Formats: sequence, C-alpha cells, structure tokens
Amino acid sequence: MDIKAAIRTIPDYPKPGIMFRDITTLLGNARAFRTVVDRLVQPYAGVRIDKVAGIEARGFILGGAVAHQLSVGFVPVRKKGKLPWRTMAQDYALEYGTDTMEVHEDAMATGENVLLVDDLIATGGTAVAALQLIGKLGARAVGASFVIDLPELGGADHLRAMGLNVEALCAFEGH
Repeated sequence: MDIKAAIRTIPDYPKPGIMFRDITTLLGNARAFRTVVDRLVQPYAGVRIDKVAGIEARGFILGGAVAHQLSVGFVPVRKKGKLPWRTMAQDYALEYGTDTMEVHEDAMATGENVLLVDDLIATGGTAVAALQLIGKLGARAVGASFVIDLPELGGADHLRAMGLNVEALCAFEGH
C-alpha cells in the first residue's frame, strides 16, 4: 500500500507557497487507513504502552485508532481553552508568536508510558509542547509516531536529538 499516494496535496493552502498534505483522502480509504494504523502500532509490539496521546485535531483520529489497537487509553492534547476540566498548559513557538497546548491534569499518571501520535511532523513545535506536558505529568514518552514527515523543517530530527524514538510512515519534500 502506497501511503503517499493516498494523501492529497493542495498547493498554496493555507497561504501561497505551502503544499498542504491532506490526510482526509487517506482516512476515507478503508485500506489505507487500516494500513496506517497497523504501521503506527507495529514498532511498539511488545512495548509497554499505557496511553496514546494525540495532538489536535487529526492526531485525535489516528491516536484514537492506535489506542484502540493497543487496548490502552487515549489522551487528547488540545489547544488552550478547549478542555473542560483543570489543565496543565505548555506554550510553544509559532512562526510569528506563541500558542498553548493543554491536557487534563489527571490525563496521565506518574510512571505511565505514553506514545505520542499526530498526522504530520514539521518543525516539531506542537510535538515538543506535547512531550513537555507528558513529562510535567510524570509520565514517560516512549516514542512519537507520525504519518508524514517534512524532513526539510527538521522536527523529527529535533525529537530524535531529544533521545526519542520517532517513526514517520512517509516523507514529503518542501513545506
């Protein structure tokens, strides 16, 4: 199964010069979706995973499916103000300014092993913020899995430099 072929590319979205990698076509293809979930789970066969954390929003879809396959709980990592209970927050840098990610303060327990999942790794800002939240709650990130890597932006390499196991199922050149 060619995962890249199942992903639609939309030129100049959300701004000129950006090639947006749209996984909705992959999600709508049952075979491609199943293949992606299986490949995201496979590297962690035999590894103790207690929770899967998925980054808003496409990471919810993928992370939920991965958590189901691993028979573990799912933790949503959301933008500030979206979670209804007490939260732990982490700021992260954007191209122009900052944003904030949050998790519920009881989403993970000390000593739990957590797998981080999202659709795409670019600069790594949101992934680093999510990993910092995992650490703040006393849990341990055992890896980060993505469908797409944009290697020119360096996010996956940044996570690897932090000592994290990083998996990406395909890569696209450019932004």
